[in-house]
Amino acid sequence: MTKSYAVSLADVQEAAKRISGHAHVTPVMTCGTLDDIASAGAATPRKLFFKCENLQKVGAFKFRGAYNAISQIPEDQRWKGVVTQSSGNHAQAVALTCKLLGIKATIVMPHTAPKAKVNGVIGYGGKIVHCEPTKESRDQTAQKIVDETGAIFIHPFENPHVMAGQGTLMLELLTQTQSLGTQLDAAIVPCGGGGMLSGTAVAGKGIQKDLKVFGAEPENVDDCKRSFKRGVKLLQHEASGKTIADGLMTVIGEPNWEVIRDYVDDVFSVTEEQIVEAMRLVWERMKVIIEPSAAVGVAVALFNEDFKKLEVENVGIVFTGGNLDLGVPLPWVSRL
Repeated sequence: MTKSYAVSLADVQEAAKRISGHAHVTPVMTCGTLDDIASAGAATPRKLFFKCENLQKVGAFKFRGAYNAISQIPEDQRWKGVVTQSSGNHAQAVALTCKLLGIKATIVMPHTAPKAKVNGVIGYGGKIVHCEPTKESRDQTAQKIVDETGAIFIHPFENPHVMAGQGTLMLELLTQTQSLGTQLDAAIVPCGGGGMLSGTAVAGKGIQKDLKVFGAEPENVDDCKRSFKRGVKLLQHEASGKTIADGLMTVIGEPNWEVIRDYVDDVFSVTEEQIVEAMRLVWERMKVIIEPSAAVGVAVALFNEDFKKLEVENVGIVFTGGNLDLGVPLPWVSRL
């Protein structure tokens, strides 16, 4: 009997049709300098292909999933409004999607959320309700709003339509690299709640069975890596729970974990110092602004010794977003 998952390749392909003309088809970039760093000490030479979701609407891949999910709300139900909980990028994606579709958006955000992401939500017309920076506080606050208003809750990563929407970036990436005359051997996808990793894994394996899909996490919030290594059940954060990659601090969702467990080939983690160095290199060498969460996959390709042992040559890496608070001193400034 074939196991059923929350998202399928057909779901991702339908999502691609649904968001076409609304989401950007983001570019793929390369960088010889980063190829050289990734190749140093590696089992095979590396060629990196960066999917620039930092250039997506709202500055992050999250717009794909939000638009795919919210656009499917029946017209006669949209008056209820939409509510979600998010530290920033999904919040902005929901706010913009609701603005485009004429739906009221209420966003539950931790009071520690980056100012740039808060300003983005406000700019797109979303109403912010602040909460404590814990999963319990986010969930309870959002549920209270749903109970009081009847608004429709759009989960940032456990919603199957969100998962399918995020998976569309992999369809684009494979098509774009093929147009460059390259077939990817592997893809590295950062993991927070697991919406993108699960969606892209299903899409990638569905289109190209031999594609290896790897998750990437900060060491301080490595619930996905530890869960994957044990392979028994979904584990919670064990380390400090604090990381510069604020978009990856969430614990993986159950429906996302089921896909990751069965579709992903491995999960790698990197230190805070490696994340910062990867972000700095992208800024300096590629002249591309990415946020810390987007640098985690880059850090795996450049610095993770276990990844360097793998015989993969052409590697896709997702720049998940480019939203960071420029009012906060850059983490490498103290070195200058």
